Amino acid sequence: MFRKLFRKTPLAWLQMSRQKTRLLAAIAGITFADFLMFFQLGIRDALFDSQVSPYATLQGDLFLVNKLSDNLASVKSFSRDKLYQTLGVDGVASVRPLYIGQATWRNPDSQASRQVFVYGIDPNRSAFISPDVNQNLDKLKLLNRALFDKGGLPQLGNVSALLKKNNPISVQVNNFEIKVVGLFLLGSSFSAEGNLITSDSTFLRLFTRRKADEIDVGIIKLQPNTSIEQVQANLRTILPNDLLVLTLNEFTARERTYWETGSPIGFIFGLGVAVGFLVGAVIVYQILYTDVSDHLPEYATLKAMGYSDGYLIGIIIQEALFLAILGFIPGFLLANGLYTLFRSATLLPIAMKLNRAIALLMLTMIMCAGAGAIAMRKLRAADPADIF
Repeated sequence: MFRKLFRKTPLAWLQMSRQKTRLLAAIAGITFADFLMFFQLGIRDALFDSQVSPYATLQGDLFLVNKLSDNLASVKSFSRDKLYQTLGVDGVASVRPLYIGQATWRNPDSQASRQVFVYGIDPNRSAFISPDVNQNLDKLKLLNRALFDKGGLPQLGNVSALLKKNNPISVQVNNFEIKVVGLFLLGSSFSAEGNLITSDSTFLRLFTRRKADEIDVGIIKLQPNTSIEQVQANLRTILPNDLLVLTLNEFTARERTYWETGSPIGFIFGLGVAVGFLVGAVIVYQILYTDVSDHLPEYATLKAMGYSDGYLIGIIIQEALFLAILGFIPGFLLANGLYTLFRSATLLPIAMKLNRAIALLMLTMIMCAGAGAIAMRKLRAADPADIF
């Protein structure tokens, strides 16, 4: 039926474009709604992506974590002996301990204090796959040395420029003086504004209450051509129940799930999307309802000429879909520009994603079609006898 409607005189478009002011108002309303939904979903995804970005840089196949650890900001320690115990399992090639803590960084320019993540590694067995980290491992073997994340927020100071003038540079971390000897790239997150990598020995100096035999993540590297699932099952049989043995995907998903369901942030952004959807639906409904009311005599005439309710309903659906597309395009472009501005200001990994754009287009069409369906109630009441 809809194919035939689009092939005939474009009544829906002619009717909708007849009053330019009303059309522009409808497009502006849908654009605002789409822009709001794009913004909320973009920030939400940037939050999730920034929180899981450290996982993609870890050099391992399986990971040991405390069962009580659901995100990096509240990681719980466990005995390092449990990690070394895994070396007795067939298929395990090597293990790497990882220490994680949040420290107070003092801007070397302004002396302002900021929060950063500190990762402590064994410089003889790097826990990261980053070439920038692995090329500077020898420097980390010296005490009180650190690598600085060049993807951190500007509020941490222009460490990159300072290193070009004088390498190393002295900084204050947890009121303890260390030297930055190199750079790597990871990026800021909602939990911390930057990152540092130190040796395990330096890490324990920065966090005096921590013990060497209490690690936060155990990284397990398997031998080539080894079944990850089989080794994972074997490890679960020998390790205590308070430890989780996770693949990289499971480890990442655990962090993402926490921010989606275990924190209020996911709910807040989801509520923002719902508000945008309702705003757009109300605007489209008002436009279409007014349009139907203004043209009720014409619709009644068409019914008197023999046109069915299905044909008239098809016109309203066409108008709704036209509005959805015309409002989505500027909303998409404005959101894309905002993403660029937001990324340059915060350094968070926010960008337009194809799946998000498609989902928002479908949501916009559902929003407009739903509003059109509600407006149809007045159209069904168009009786030629009553109108004339």
